[in-house]
Amino acid sequence: MNRSRMADMSLLMVAMLWGSTFLIVQHAVRILPPMAFNAVRFLGAALLLALIISVFYSRQWKQLSVRMVLHACLLGLFLFIGYAFQTAGLLYTTTSNAGFITGLSVVLVPFLSFVLLKHSISRMTWVSAFLAAAGLYLLAFAGSGMSLNKGDALVLVCAFGFALHIGYTGLYATKYPPLLLAALQMAVVGVLSMAASGATETFANTSEIYDMLQQPDVIWALVVSIGPASAFAFWIQTACQKFTTPSRVAVIYAMEPVFAALTGMLFAGERLGTAGIFGCVCILAGMIMAELKSAPEAELKSVPEQVQ
Repeated sequence: MNRSRMADMSLLMVAMLWGSTFLIVQHAVRILPPMAFNAVRFLGAALLLALIISVFYSRQWKQLSVRMVLHACLLGLFLFIGYAFQTAGLLYTTTSNAGFITGLSVVLVPFLSFVLLKHSISRMTWVSAFLAAAGLYLLAFAGSGMSLNKGDALVLVCAFGFALHIGYTGLYATKYPPLLLAALQMAVVGVLSMAASGATETFANTSEIYDMLQQPDVIWALVVSIGPASAFAFWIQTACQKFTTPSRVAVIYAMEPVFAALTGMLFAGERLGTAGIFGCVCILAGMIMAELKSAPEAELKSVPEQVQ
């Protein structure tokens, strides 16, 4: 098996891991509040990546600069918005809905890039946006009137956060060492999540937090989230991008919500219904079309992260 195919298979494994994490996190945040969970997750991931950099890529620390930290803070802010609203939304919606609504970020990127970065919008992008909008209606509105439930609305906000993160990562990813930039972003998300937890979540005392952290569902979710789904997933992505094209990577990552839906159906007994299934198909088609739009491959040397 050549290196390009191995890279594609590895990235597909990352998408599968991210998709299946929705259900695991959903169980955990019913015990440990969402912001507290994210604080532990991302501070842990940042420390783990920092350790990896120190052991294997220690020269990257010399490239740390004020400009890099500021850019990492901006990216971290967008990533925080994405994860904060996604994790909170999982308290009120299904893993299937959360996965596919989060996936709308792939379609939103071109439009945000047009507004913020003055990038042009192709005809294929308009078609993909229409498909995604139709899919969102079928998934979230069908059978319930023209109103999003609380969880779907929160996850929709998260999609905008992830879209902003992807768009701005396209500006900064090639300027700095990827692992160092990722570690800084995760540290920012962890610190912001800790502040948000202190401001919005109430605990009787520190022993209550300690008791929550000892619950099996929370321990399992943090082990999966800190290591495989955060630190190692970003590491694998960084390594594999050398051997495949941006369009292929983006299409592979469009499979993430499919894995989220499958996980919800297989392990949580979730049912989408006919309208929901058609909605998921429309959103998935829109995501793939958005990434298959005609564009020179040389425009990007690396693919920005899509994070669940």
